[in-house]
Amino acid sequence: MGNNIGGRKKAKIMKINGEVFKLRLPAVTQDVLKHFPGHVLLEPEAVKKYGIRAEPLEPEEELKANKIYFLVELPKLRQEKTPTRSRSAVHMDAKEWIALRRRSISEPPGAGSGSVRVKMRLSKAEIEKLIEESKDEREMAEKIIDLFLLNSSKEIREQEHV
Repeated sequence: MGNNIGGRKKAKIMKINGEVFKLRLPAVTQDVLKHFPGHVLLEPEAVKKYGIRAEPLEPEEELKANKIYFLVELPKLRQEKTPTRSRSAVHMDAKEWIALRRRSISEPPGAGSGSVRVKMRLSKAEIEKLIEESKDEREMAEKIIDLFLLNSSKEIREQEHV
């Protein structure tokens, strides 16, 4: 029960679940990490100051006596997912979209992915103008779609600027 002058020097390692084990010194970070692949050692001061951005200890860094270190598993990196829908990866301006719509209008019914219902308000004057300028119903339908696409692209641009 006397004074302990030449006591054994140990460092404490704490796992994320709270389990603590002691390590006899001299030892380096790599001595601990070889038993725990995919883990890193962090100093409590670094964790307190930087949080999740704390830098792990270097493999050759010497551990200090009577100090606590955190043993933390590195997060697994996610692999980039490939887009499941091709539409989400395609970006078109209004002209390209109109050209695509014209091409799909010329396809026979049933060749596309189905029909789309759109509500659009046109004044009587606009309708009369479309009828006079169009040769047939098909051309009038194309002009109505073009008008709709131009109006919807303007609305989208206005919403982006808000």
